[in-house]
Amino acid sequence: MRASIEEYKAVEDAAMKFVKSVAEGKSCYAKELFTDEAVLFGYLDGKLEHGSIEQFYENVDTTGSDANFKARIDVVDVEETLAVVRVLEENWGGRVDFTDYLLLMKMDGQWKCVAKAYNQNSNTIQK
Repeated sequence: MRASIEEYKAVEDAAMKFVKSVAEGKSCYAKELFTDEAVLFGYLDGKLEHGSIEQFYENVDTTGSDANFKARIDVVDVEETLAVVRVLEENWGGRVDFTDYLLLMKMDGQWKCVAKAYNQNSNTIQK
C-alpha cells in the first residue's frame, strides 16, 4: 500500500538530517537519523569503504563544511515501514559529487536509516 503524502514528507525531513550534517560538517544531525547498527558501502577516491556508519561520521567531521555544497533529496519509495531515498550531493568538502541511497525503516514511529550506499562521480575521484 502506498504511503500518504504526509509520510513522504516525514521521510524527506528525516533525510534532511543527513544533508544538514554534510552541509555543516557536523555528524551530530546524522547521528539522529542512523541506527547504531547502520552500515555503509561505497568507493571514496577509488577505495572501498564498508562497515559501520561511524566511518561516515568521521568523514563528515574531518571534512567540514563548504559554502558551495548543494544537495537534492528524492524520496524514491515509501511503504508502510520501509523507505528508499536518493540524495544528490555536489561539492562535498569542496570537491566531491556523490549519489547516496539511504534505506530507512520506520521504528517506534520514527524513520531511521539502516544502510547507506553511495557512488562518487568518477570526475571527482582523486587518487
